[in-house]
Amino acid sequence: MPIQKKTDKGPRHGPRILFFSGGTALRQVAQELTAWTHNAVHLITPFDSGGSSAVLRNAFGMPAVGDIRARIMALADKGLHGNDEIHTLFAYRLPLDGKKSALLHEMQSLVQGSHPLLWQVPLPMKGIIQGHLHSFFQAMPEDFSLAGASIGNLILTAGYMSHNRRLNPVIALYSRMVHARGVVRPIVETPAHLAVRLASGEVVIGQHRFSGKEAHGVRSPIQALWLTQNTATAEPCQVPLRQRTAGRISSADLICYPLGSFYSSVAANLLPSGVGRAIAANPCPKVFIPNLGTDPELFGHTLRDQVARLLELLHADAPNAAPSALLNLLLVDTERGQYPGGIPFSWLAQQGIAVRTAPLVTPNCAPLADARQVCAALVACLDAGGKG
Repeated sequence: MPIQKKTDKGPRHGPRILFFSGGTALRQVAQELTAWTHNAVHLITPFDSGGSSAVLRNAFGMPAVGDIRARIMALADKGLHGNDEIHTLFAYRLPLDGKKSALLHEMQSLVQGSHPLLWQVPLPMKGIIQGHLHSFFQAMPEDFSLAGASIGNLILTAGYMSHNRRLNPVIALYSRMVHARGVVRPIVETPAHLAVRLASGEVVIGQHRFSGKEAHGVRSPIQALWLTQNTATAEPCQVPLRQRTAGRISSADLICYPLGSFYSSVAANLLPSGVGRAIAANPCPKVFIPNLGTDPELFGHTLRDQVARLLELLHADAPNAAPSALLNLLLVDTERGQYPGGIPFSWLAQQGIAVRTAPLVTPNCAPLADARQVCAALVACLDAGGKG
């Protein structure tokens, strides 16, 4: 029976579409996809090194949890009693310009349950959240800055610490609590960082320094990407993929390299050892959806450069795999999409990569992709290179 038939039974029995992602670019697609399947797997990069994530990472030596928190909330069942209140609480940030005494007072009101954001959270959810907030408050270093802190990130941090520095148990807990319609996991739990080498020869350490979100974007094309132990060294480090995560990759019905920051959200997930081999072991369709908007990380890159870089990163872990075993479909909108350097049809064919076109861009969302159209196109791709 064709894999696509799974969607005929409703989203609870929908296909296992696996995304390598992070950030906010895929949020609307993730939300829309819940109408098609509740079995999508979102592997999220935990290597962010800027903003409030940097404060938590420096204080506790942990991976970044902000993108994980946002994806869990994006998949939450909006019809579940209490979820709106939990979503508001998790998204709330303490004032960035607040005085230390005022920030501590507000944090205490959260711990005690007297804060207005906790009034409407039903039990037992409220008790679990308060318990984690209390744990964080107890573990918080004296010099920790609460300015701009995301409450959801503080809660996940407390859960991480209380589970012997493991993220997956607390992610599973809150996913169950909000009835997340999909699986969210970090690609690894190792607190590593990203580094890049530019064509100019410059080496930049730390995602926030090259993503263009906190500092100016790169002014020379990125030529290489790797993991380091911390932001003080450019020395590459090896981070192994957990066997269970490898199993999620090798058993997916479709693997997607989606829209999003190309290096820090998509390519970063391909760096742990074992990712390329798990992908190569799965004969399902593997789809790349190039960005349609401006991505500061893609300075100087054509579409061919992007595909070549994905294959390069994957071949580093699976050197004997054919290109088509790692990526076999390119999903584009040839009518309204704009792709730097055009679509290299002949070169793609030589790699064994087929081009599928779909109306990804609609008048209401131009020049970006429409989430519903992306989901429909992905489900259609399930028949394009299915297993067997």
